[in-house]
Amino acid sequence: MENFWIELSTIEKIYAIIGLAFSFFFLLQMILSLFGADHDSDASGDADAAVDGDTGIPFQFFTIKNMVAFLAIMGLTGFVCLRGGMEQWLAVLISLFAGLTMMAIMAAIFYFVSKLADHGNVDSSKAIGKTAEVYLTIPPTRSGQGKISLTVQGRFTEFQAVTNDEEAILTGSQVKVLEITDSQIFVVTKI
Repeated sequence: MENFWIELSTIEKIYAIIGLAFSFFFLLQMILSLFGADHDSDASGDADAAVDGDTGIPFQFFTIKNMVAFLAIMGLTGFVCLRGGMEQWLAVLISLFAGLTMMAIMAAIFYFVSKLADHGNVDSSKAIGKTAEVYLTIPPTRSGQGKISLTVQGRFTEFQAVTNDEEAILTGSQVKVLEITDSQIFVVTKI
């Protein structure tokens, strides 16, 4: 092994060191990502206020992960090209191209993965006109609130409800959602 290292030219040694070192960091990042330890969890402040208006950055090309991947691929590609007898200038161009390609691939992966995020919000307006079941009795003529349960956007959910009907709507009855008030209370009528 010592003879192999001595036989390498200076640029091959540089490419080998960069490729091996950053490949180690790249693998370390991937392992830490699997265990959820790839981000800073020591945060303070009001997270809801910070997240509500955050639309994120659509395409992140220059990140630490992408730079580590760039250097790992560039180093390994440059080393292989030089060991294969390629001209030094061509090996440098190919290794830079390979590194930039890896950065673009990583950025695209993270971009498309971020599009898969589910915000978990139920759009209650999609419940208008649907049939629901009374979970807690709804008092007559908006004199109090009850609860209904129904499936909205594939989720079984409960909502506060009132009625304009003259009689109370008992638990287990079927109702139709007529409207939703500004305070997200469902107005229903018995079917």
